[in-house]
Amino acid sequence: MNAAYEEGLRKHSWWPDWRGECVAIVAGGPSIKGMDLSILKDRIHVVAIKVAVDLCPWAEVCYGCDAPWWMDRRGLPKFKGLKLAHGPATSEWAEIRRITIEIAKDEILLSKPLTVGNGGCSGFQALNLVAQFGATDIILIGYDLRDGREGPHWYGRNKWVNANNPMPSNYARWQKGFKAAAPTLKKAGVAVVNVSPGTELEAFPKADLKSTMEEWGLC
Repeated sequence: MNAAYEEGLRKHSWWPDWRGECVAIVAGGPSIKGMDLSILKDRIHVVAIKVAVDLCPWAEVCYGCDAPWWMDRRGLPKFKGLKLAHGPATSEWAEIRRITIEIAKDEILLSKPLTVGNGGCSGFQALNLVAQFGATDIILIGYDLRDGREGPHWYGRNKWVNANNPMPSNYARWQKGFKAAAPTLKKAGVAVVNVSPGTELEAFPKADLKSTMEEWGLC
């Protein structure tokens, strides 16, 4: 079912072997501002999406599909973990591993390593990658799919050169993509829990971060 995991493990020495393990993906939603992310450190694998790496610099992976963000951060030179991106950033900095996004497919893809569905956002693509890495339990953090009072992210609006910011139509597309992803992940034996307070993402069960960590025996 997850051929991407098996092939990735064979082909890439750096491939995260997370089969049967728990992973937290930290996105940029405004709900993060009130959360204590230190509970994650040394207890669970962590993937940070773009600016979220500022809140958890100890994450094992940083992913972002937006080349302008990587350009703004000059390739994130101080980050010691695995860097994954799509497009020109991978040509600019050799240490950033290239992924391929199937632009026309808003679905979870598990047949080819580092080839993921689009979903319209880094959060969807990161979820697809973590499933390819073999994780069976995934916590979503900062997956709000709504604008906070200060903007769509915990830090406000994206302001780097050539940055994009989500519009209502983006949220609608993301909802549709995650809804389509849910049964594919379930069939593959991957459980996903959304612990983002006030989230409007309806595709996955909602819970509290600490209680989920306790239930999974992580703290």
